[in-house]
Amino acid sequence: MGGDGNSAYGHTTFSRSRSHFTDRITADGRDGWPVTAGRYRLVVSRACPWASRAVVSRRLLGLEDALPMAVADPIQDDRSWRFTLDPDGRDPVLGIRFLSEAYDRRETDYPGGVSVPAVVDVPSGRLVTNDYQQLTLDLATEWTALHREGAPDLYPASRRAEIDEVMADVYRDVNNGVYRAGFANEQKRYEEACTALFRRLELLAERLAGQRYLVGDTLTEADIRLFTTLVRFDAVYHGHFKCNRWKLAENRVLWAYARDLFQTPGFGDTVDFDHIKRHYYQVHTGINPTGIVPLGPDLAGWLTPHHRQELGGRPFGDGTAPGPVPEGERVAPAGRPA
Repeated sequence: MGGDGNSAYGHTTFSRSRSHFTDRITADGRDGWPVTAGRYRLVVSRACPWASRAVVSRRLLGLEDALPMAVADPIQDDRSWRFTLDPDGRDPVLGIRFLSEAYDRRETDYPGGVSVPAVVDVPSGRLVTNDYQQLTLDLATEWTALHREGAPDLYPASRRAEIDEVMADVYRDVNNGVYRAGFANEQKRYEEACTALFRRLELLAERLAGQRYLVGDTLTEADIRLFTTLVRFDAVYHGHFKCNRWKLAENRVLWAYARDLFQTPGFGDTVDFDHIKRHYYQVHTGINPTGIVPLGPDLAGWLTPHHRQELGGRPFGDGTAPGPVPEGERVAPAGRPA
């Protein structure tokens, strides 16, 4: 999620730009960035669904120590994501005030937006990658030597073709579809995006009516990518983005599926509804010029029984659940269901 042109949303045609920095951090270091514990810093916003994929994946795989994380303020200014949640407004490891500084060290006067997730090389302070599509796949497949004992296989080789197909549909119509609807500047564009979104959600509900997870009987990357949109749906996309044919809580299957994931260690314990709501409603001044953040919805429903376990399935396959959230990474009470 980028940090520029906030007031333009809703006034100009929306098009998601491709990641510009696509170097990969791999086991063999073929791009010059070998997997190395402690060398890199993952910069995220808990508000951003694209960054939240990496937060969930990192936690499920137990990479907290190997890949330390920096959390940006959910409220950006014209200089992009900033570290104003940290003492003195600087990231304590990188020593920078704005993520754009790491981009500048990689490419001076880079013309594109500054987005998260971003991985920064700590020794040089340079951006390595902002490729949100590839990053989590590499965490699952290239960082295996540093995975925790019992880490799940989130991108199993035998299922990759099916996972890729599901993720492509989810990306086009759901992950990016909510933005195409919310940032549409013409009625026709909005209606097309909104229609495709709810058609896809209905197809996903049919798929999930008889199986606990999207692909196979265990959690995969596909579930992570759908979850990060669903968890934001009623809080921001339904109202702020006008995706309001129905609420997630009104769809029996998807609401139960989302609650099942939310209550699974590694998913809901990474979600900060306070960051999510303040970011969308206060940053997107082009479509919410008052900056008023709504009080609702009531978050208590996320903790209610879902009964999805009756469908069977093994969340972590042959592995185990991640341990407790590290002390310094716990979401503040304001961002969690009571």
